Amino acid sequence: MEKRLIFVTSPPACGKTKLSRKLAAELKHIVYLDKDTLIPLSKQIFAVAGEEYNRSSKFFEKEIRDYEYEVILDLAFEALRYANLVMVNAPFTREIRDNDYIRALREKLAEAGAKLTVIWVVTDPEVCHQRMIDRNSDRDVWKLAHWEEYLATLNFNIPENLRDPDDPGSLLLYHNSTDVEAEVDFAHLLAFFKDYD
Repeated sequence: MEKRLIFVTSPPACGKTKLSRKLAAELKHIVYLDKDTLIPLSKQIFAVAGEEYNRSSKFFEKEIRDYEYEVILDLAFEALRYANLVMVNAPFTREIRDNDYIRALREKLAEAGAKLTVIWVVTDPEVCHQRMIDRNSDRDVWKLAHWEEYLATLNFNIPENLRDPDDPGSLLLYHNSTDVEAEVDFAHLLAFFKDYD
């Protein structure tokens, strides 16, 4: 059986973390990695550089963002040496729509005997807005204060470019605007990964 690297991805506040933790808790043999675990290191970079903590800033984009993704993927590939399922919870905002990036990632995974599965969390933007308000996190202060400007930078469309006709597990959808649809899709996800457990 081929290994799988699972990306749980979507714009922020769609419900990636809740889904990821719930799925990881149900599957017995999985490594779970959350890019938010790197935030304390990123905060220190802001502090040392004398920059305001703003994960939507040009400083973050230039000096921190890509390195967070590089580190979390290095950890994921290391984990794939020992586990059949490795899950990464992260937005991958630009990466998932970059066909060259995805092609290179799939080639690297193939060398490791693994395939890529992207779970796209489908959520209404206004539901995300309310969830962001409710979670009251310092990482969202700028986003909430500039909601319309921030919303214009996001793409809620399903990344169909990820769908591989030869791999039914290449792109899986999890609808998460209501509890009912979330429960239905969660059952589908469990059914797909049961053979790996």
